[in-house]
Amino acid sequence: MDPRRLELLLELSRLGSMRAVAEVMNTTTSTVSQQLAVLAREAGTALVEPDGRRVRLTPAGRRLADHAVTVLAALEAARLDLDPTAEPAGTVRVAAFATAVRRSLMPVLRVLAAGHPDVHLQILEHEPAECLDLLAGDDIDLALTYDFDLAPASFDPTLEAFALWDTDWGLGVPATDPSVPGRAADVLGRYRDSDWIVNSRNDADLEALRRVAAQAGFDPRIVHRADSLELVEDLVVAGLGVGLLPEARPPAEGVRLLPLREPRVALRAYAVARRGRTAWPPLALVLRLLSAH
Repeated sequence: MDPRRLELLLELSRLGSMRAVAEVMNTTTSTVSQQLAVLAREAGTALVEPDGRRVRLTPAGRRLADHAVTVLAALEAARLDLDPTAEPAGTVRVAAFATAVRRSLMPVLRVLAAGHPDVHLQILEHEPAECLDLLAGDDIDLALTYDFDLAPASFDPTLEAFALWDTDWGLGVPATDPSVPGRAADVLGRYRDSDWIVNSRNDADLEALRRVAAQAGFDPRIVHRADSLELVEDLVVAGLGVGLLPEARPPAEGVRLLPLREPRVALRAYAVARRGRTAWPPLALVLRLLSAH
């Protein structure tokens, strides 16, 4: 099998359309179609099938695309071994939560644009469970997820997780409220009778909140759910409840952030990829840049 055709099949599995593959590979849609037809004859089985006005990979096509990752990574490793100055090239599909897009991916995008113009990122904003579902379905190459230290996540053994950074979270309350000294349980206990705001697309903050609240002897009354930190702050300012917010982010006007210590409540960010895929040079480069930042 011609590695170039395997690369076309792999890009089709990532991008989902022959037109997109043609644009990335700097060729025509008809050439992509013809080359994949030749690859199907070489493989002895159909690799793509109609899907409305588009095409999709057959089960055999998906399996061959999985093999293509390993084959092309091995060829790229050999090429780099013979020519260490060669640049990686390809499109890395990344799903990440919003803060990680801003904090981790934006700096990587600037480095790629300046020094690695043949490596591109395709970014999707999702919460961790959604990211991991996309990774399991091979719809993305990399997931940026998070958990809280008080509610640690467990990763499937088919995945590799790399710690990136962590950040402390505090309790967002109306700015007119006084500071509450003491441990985290004392701070939360002051608001045992309040309505609480938690994430609408993830329960990690709720699990961490409940563990600290249990030390204060109460179960928080969850009334509002919001995915946007700005919306959480708006609800706090309106007097509709209190909720966890990151300490690294300056609170909005009208919001006071009470630190939580003993125990601290910390969000931890991870880069997650399918095991065996991290040797692919474009993905390996992105992982190195994420680690450096």
